[in-house]
Amino acid sequence: MDPDLDRFTSRRSTVYGQRGVVATSQPLASEAGIEMLREGGNAFDAAVATAAALNVVEPTSTGLGGDVFALYRTADGDVGAMRACGGAPADATIENVRGALDDTEDVSSYYPDDGGYAVDDTGDAGMPFYGPHAVTVPGTARGWEATIEELGRLTLADALGPAIRYATEGYPVSEVIASHWTGAEDLFTDDHAREAYLFDGEAPAVGETVTLPRLGASMERIAEEGADVVYEGEIAEAIASEVQSQGGFMTVDDLADFEVEWPEPVSTTYNGAEVYELPPNNQGLIALEALNIAADLGAGEYDYDTAERVHYFAEAMKLAFHDGHRYITDPEYEAVPPLASDEWADMRAAEVGDAANHDVSFGVPNANAEDADTVLLTVADDEGNVVSYINSRFAGFGSGLVAGDTGIALQNRGASFSLDPEHPNALEPGKRPFHTLIPGLARFGENDWAAFGVMGGYMQPQGHVQVISNIVDYEMPLQRALDEARWRYRESGELALEPHFDDGVAAKLVRKDHDVRTLSPVMFGGAQIARNEDGTLSAATEPRKDGTAQGY
Repeated sequence: MDPDLDRFTSRRSTVYGQRGVVATSQPLASEAGIEMLREGGNAFDAAVATAAALNVVEPTSTGLGGDVFALYRTADGDVGAMRACGGAPADATIENVRGALDDTEDVSSYYPDDGGYAVDDTGDAGMPFYGPHAVTVPGTARGWEATIEELGRLTLADALGPAIRYATEGYPVSEVIASHWTGAEDLFTDDHAREAYLFDGEAPAVGETVTLPRLGASMERIAEEGADVVYEGEIAEAIASEVQSQGGFMTVDDLADFEVEWPEPVSTTYNGAEVYELPPNNQGLIALEALNIAADLGAGEYDYDTAERVHYFAEAMKLAFHDGHRYITDPEYEAVPPLASDEWADMRAAEVGDAANHDVSFGVPNANAEDADTVLLTVADDEGNVVSYINSRFAGFGSGLVAGDTGIALQNRGASFSLDPEHPNALEPGKRPFHTLIPGLARFGENDWAAFGVMGGYMQPQGHVQVISNIVDYEMPLQRALDEARWRYRESGELALEPHFDDGVAAKLVRKDHDVRTLSPVMFGGAQIARNEDGTLSAATEPRKDGTAQGY
């Protein structure tokens, strides 16, 4: 049974802690982060432990077969970013992928919507959503290891300990995750995939205790041998063999070539708050552009429960999506214009009027990224470290491939490429695709830093804008800033609202020529936030998920 999220009838408070706080979408994962803090680790050790635990207790949204990113502020005052995102295999050219699709008798399972084929701008079959050609090099294991080595205090083995325990000794499945797990029944067709994540062919029920021994054994190997086993050792061989057996191009050399990056964050100032995002190939510039346009429009000056507030923020988001989905890609392959600049925002804000603008495009063609699945966690400690950490395989369990007996489900992030050679996000060997994952970081005052984020495909930048505005413009406490009803602009051109918006807002938005519909809260992301405000630690978690914010 799907969880009923249409009404938030329970009450949560902002959580406070003296030594550290962790916020995430599953309580056992929060406990893993707190365990690291109790054992003398810092916020970065706790972030990796929490992310690893989520691989086990929320395998429906994340895994070692995906990518991981971070934004952080260290106790020394450094603001930085970590990007562990792999690219396409060396032999994954447009011609080779098209040829492989032409040679495959039945590729209907590679596409969503009951086998309906995606079609690119050339009229040919588009990039597959599932299957071997959607698999890009996974960055997670090396990202975790780099985080610990560069910023942590403990060892990778320490951080993986709670996850290994959950995988091998078992844990009870929580409500929202049990609902999402049912998708694996149709997605997984190979025996080793079904044996790794299904139980007598079925997803686990709410409260059922499960073990994931294959995944636990792989984590034990990583704890003992380091991340190299995933990129150069036996696990690498299993990944490459799995992809090749299904007709894909991944090799051990592709995996071995992968390196973690430490890019400079991009930022803007919104009504006195400095907001940081990841640069391209991630969609962080979309959030920054939208904030800048909204500031020009005075969107945050309207009363909260008004159609005017939603209208002007949504119009800012439309323009930012139009630009971001047109230009953002791997910057090593295509130049990206200054979307976060004030000058760009001034130009775009001039196009916004009192009625909805329908002359904008939205979405990377055929990417099916609008409602992708993700986990995001935030941690703050008493030393002054705050970190936003995000980990995903793109869509649920990913490509449908599980690497041999490793229990590692492989991501389908490559579905975000285009097979149109003229598109900025066109598939090329080694290229990283447009990436939805964006952790967030904000400075609200001289010694007031918060790590935050909102999960869920194209909801992510829209959620960033709404959470920041709730805190900055409307002075909401952290938990209320996450609880408030959300809106989101959709690829269809619709403006979606949660059911618990105040009466009258939807009708007034219709009169502004918006195509309004109501969607379940499950469609509006999953936020987390952790804050260090002049030494006071606080955190909040998403009411639309199973999670908890925990302090000690």
